Amino acid sequence: MGTSVQVTPLCGVYNENPLSYLVSIDGFNFLVDCGWNDHFDPSFLQPLARVASTIDAVLLAHPDTLHLGALPYAMKQLGLSAPVYSTEPVYRLGLLTMYDQYLSRKQVSDFDLFTLDDIDSAFQNVTRLTYSQNYHLFGKGEGIVIAPHVAGHLLGGTVWKITKDGEDVIYAVDFNHRKERLLNGTVLESFVRPAVLITDAYNALNNQPSRRQRDQEFLDVILKTLRGDGNVLLPVDTAGRVLELMLILEQYWTQHHLNYPIFFLTYVASSTIDYVKSFLEWMSDSIAKSFEHTRDNAFLLKHVTLLISKSELEKVPDGPKIVLASMASLEAGFSHDIFVEWATDAKNLVLFSERGQFATLARMLQADPPPKAVKVTMSKRVPLVGEELAAYEEEQERIKKEEALKASLSKEDEMKASRGSDNKLGDPMVIDTTTPPASSDVAVPHVGGHRDILIDGFVPPSTSVAPMFPFYENSSEWDDFGEVINPEDYVIKDEDMDQATMQVGDDLNGKLDEGAASLIFDTTPSKVISNELTVQVKCMLVYMDFEGRSDGRSIKSILSHVAPLKLVLVHGSAEATEHLKQHCLKHVCPHVYAPQIGETIDVTSDLCAYKVQLSEKLMSNVLFKKLGDYEVAWVDAEVGKTESGSLSLLPLSTPPPSHDTVFVGDIKMADFKQFLASKGIQVEFSGGALRCGEYVTLRKVGDASQKGGGAIIQQIVMEGPLCDEYYKIREYLYSQYYLL
Repeated sequence: MGTSVQVTPLCGVYNENPLSYLVSIDGFNFLVDCGWNDHFDPSFLQPLARVASTIDAVLLAHPDTLHLGALPYAMKQLGLSAPVYSTEPVYRLGLLTMYDQYLSRKQVSDFDLFTLDDIDSAFQNVTRLTYSQNYHLFGKGEGIVIAPHVAGHLLGGTVWKITKDGEDVIYAVDFNHRKERLLNGTVLESFVRPAVLITDAYNALNNQPSRRQRDQEFLDVILKTLRGDGNVLLPVDTAGRVLELMLILEQYWTQHHLNYPIFFLTYVASSTIDYVKSFLEWMSDSIAKSFEHTRDNAFLLKHVTLLISKSELEKVPDGPKIVLASMASLEAGFSHDIFVEWATDAKNLVLFSERGQFATLARMLQADPPPKAVKVTMSKRVPLVGEELAAYEEEQERIKKEEALKASLSKEDEMKASRGSDNKLGDPMVIDTTTPPASSDVAVPHVGGHRDILIDGFVPPSTSVAPMFPFYENSSEWDDFGEVINPEDYVIKDEDMDQATMQVGDDLNGKLDEGAASLIFDTTPSKVISNELTVQVKCMLVYMDFEGRSDGRSIKSILSHVAPLKLVLVHGSAEATEHLKQHCLKHVCPHVYAPQIGETIDVTSDLCAYKVQLSEKLMSNVLFKKLGDYEVAWVDAEVGKTESGSLSLLPLSTPPPSHDTVFVGDIKMADFKQFLASKGIQVEFSGGALRCGEYVTLRKVGDASQKGGGAIIQQIVMEGPLCDEYYKIREYLYSQYYLL
């Protein structure tokens, strides 16, 4: 049998919930994605809690909450302690996303599922990889190689390739084949016939217009609102698709010299852009080339102003404006408060660039028809005053006294225990008065109930204790590196987490904006007050798909090209999942799975793999030919065994039989057309065939998306009379292949 592979969904199948899957390869457990949603409901994580302690490694695909939002909580509460792997942008932007989530909630609730320190602690375990970098695991994962590849959805987004014994397991969710302003398209199509492909059905039922048409409609509806003296609110994520939207607006404003102000408002807005400026090598080819030629960074924003508090926005003069504010779900963050203020004005526009998460305010507003009124909860944190402040201070003082008392009692107990242990050892200078004292030069009689003490010299023995004098030496343990410390003495208590400091320096690790940092350092006693409002929705509500995912038609085409031996479908509505499953069973491969949460499916390859050695005697007679980055050769050999018992390929003992010429490689007819044209041959496409010169026709036959376990068979048929032109074109055709 091949490499053992089992897949167990922990969240995110037959629905649009967060993504989290357990992939076991020969007993090594990968947690692929560790997502949560904007409700932060711990019940979603129950399946993860049952297996968290068995996880050997965590792979993160994208820097948004749906893919990594549960990581701090799982590390703190569920016992997850495995190393984490991601690309550099996923690490950096994911960290900022979690900061923004925490700060957005801490301002309007007593959020206690995780803290900023928990976020830092979780992301300290991340090993950052570059695209196409092969990382060899060790220990329990010996022999397994992981490599991130371009996904094309978010900056740093990853298609994970896991390889063991020559078999590939591909994890590709939320990929985008389209090239955009910010990112290149995915490289998923470069993988052919992997053993297992895990992908999503999220967009299987959706088809998208062209990018140019979509962008124009986006700009038209925004400009119409601004020219009508209205404001535009775009609820966005912290550091994901918002980057593409900013580039669209920035470029259009520059080209058309527009003056309407644009604001990007999150708790970590300036830090986000600072990071993104340093990630040019992760962006599209056009951005990289532009920087090479002009040294002009695409994120040196001239028309977008970065804000980190709503008070800064309130200082802006009245007038039409665009605000991109987090969170996209409208459940928390600045977007929630701005929506409540602007929704009652018919001149304003709320433009959704992605589908709202299930059961969120954004999803409710995207219904058709949209609601005319919605109930929302407005919360804010206010400082304590008067009797509440006095009661709070009194309670804090009581807690401090209790802690001091506990500390003193604990210290006394330790002292007593120390005395007891020393007394058991016995002081060689203490005389037992129940027996007659031996003759000595100096003796102190037993007076007033004290023990008789024999003192020899002026230095007290090391084991002496009171009543000599009330001093207790605090002995410390030492090892080869110095004094042994107790880490518990340096841990910040939970109640002080809100005052936790963030590292600020040349290393941008944990960097926060000054305004966000001031929220953390603010120690003023406060409370959260809430009230429910009914908001009359009079503004215009528009949804446009800027999610950056391949649509249904493209997904089906890509899956047919990749043609995996076994396919696992996750993350998508029940309708979309079943639709894609039935399509793939007919057109992609016969082994398609769509497991339920907690259901383990075995997708072990049916192939048998053996390791064989190539003997030196055989290799000395092999003639290799260069094929791209590889070398190929035809080998006739017989299988034998070495002295150690391993399999080996040996030269044939009889003359090798003749074999038909093998054509290695594949050509595209469009490329061959250009090649023939460069040789002076008149060539054109006609009726699906390539007409060459006056008499010769070339056409491809065979099904490129053939299902089943067999190889994809395509042939080039050449038709025409036997003449000089025929043989000349055939020679050119042969030159496009490697012949063995």
